[in-house]
Amino acid sequence: MKKISYERIYQSTKYLLPLGDVQHRALFGGYTLAVDDTVFAMVSGGELYLRASEESAPYCVKNATTFLTLVKRGRPILLNYFRVDEGLWQDQEQFLQLSSFALEAARRERSQRYKVHRLKDLPNLTFQLEILLYDAGITDEETLRTLGAEQCWLKIRALNKRLSYKVLFALEGAIVGLHEAALPEIRRRELLTWFKTQPLTNDIHSGS
Repeated sequence: MKKISYERIYQSTKYLLPLGDVQHRALFGGYTLAVDDTVFAMVSGGELYLRASEESAPYCVKNATTFLTLVKRGRPILLNYFRVDEGLWQDQEQFLQLSSFALEAARRERSQRYKVHRLKDLPNLTFQLEILLYDAGITDEETLRTLGAEQCWLKIRALNKRLSYKVLFALEGAIVGLHEAALPEIRRRELLTWFKTQPLTNDIHSGS
């Protein structure tokens, strides 16, 4: 599998040469592809996946594209990267255009991320939540992302025993850059199921 992935990386860097110097790095059993340290694609299982964006959404819908799923901490995580199928490999013009969309979207997100200096500037995070996170030792976005919504919730729940599932949704939204109401339904169900397994959460409407 490693050999197949490296063959795909070689093919990808050759096709993507117009975008710049494409570098790869191992991550979660796969590889990231980046230009100027901006990750816009991944290779996993010998397949190339491009970062989805608003510009590439019509293509993804029309072609019913497959999205990348990776296992992190024993749990499958659906990523916002769609598979480059054989038809797209054959259409180099469209392939390069969609790759360019992916890179520009990643650059925009990275630029926006660097503008965020405080946790409360992230989606859903109020001043009160920021204080709780700080008190729990979570003082920056990188730590928030590394821990994930569930572990962050557990850390701040140690300081406030009546945290609700809505705080869990808020944390997940802050991590992925969405308003909590816009979280995918499948992820909301996963989080709510996890929440119900935690001690002292029989009343899921308690606290905030």
